[in-house]
Amino acid sequence: MTWIDKVAWILLAEGRILSTRTRGRDVWYLPGGKREPGESDRDTLRREVAEELGVEVDVASAGHVGTFRAQAHGHPAGVEVRMTCYTADHRGTLRAAGEIAELAWLGYADRERVSPVDRIIFDHLRAEALLR
Repeated sequence: MTWIDKVAWILLAEGRILSTRTRGRDVWYLPGGKREPGESDRDTLRREVAEELGVEVDVASAGHVGTFRAQAHGHPAGVEVRMTCYTADHRGTLRAAGEIAELAWLGYADRERVSPVDRIIFDHLRAEALLR
């Protein structure tokens, strides 16, 4: 079994979750990405969100939502992603940056438009009455 270790930011507003679409892809992903060697979860969260969305995450406010596993989208069978998710406050104005083509606020009805691990996260947030 091969694992891809990722950290994601959960930003909710009015029952919707912020999602991103990478250039050249038609699937939506939660903001975040792969850990670099020696990085903590919070370091990864701060770096990835700044690169993708141009805002500064307040890691002191970070709260662990959960760690979720699923088949990695676009990878051969047996390659799974482990997504460790955090909420956190931020400073700045959200904008698509780096490899991100666009941002969207998705609801539970958009579940089929996201990656397999994000679907599990959507289900979790829906069960917690956080995603409409």
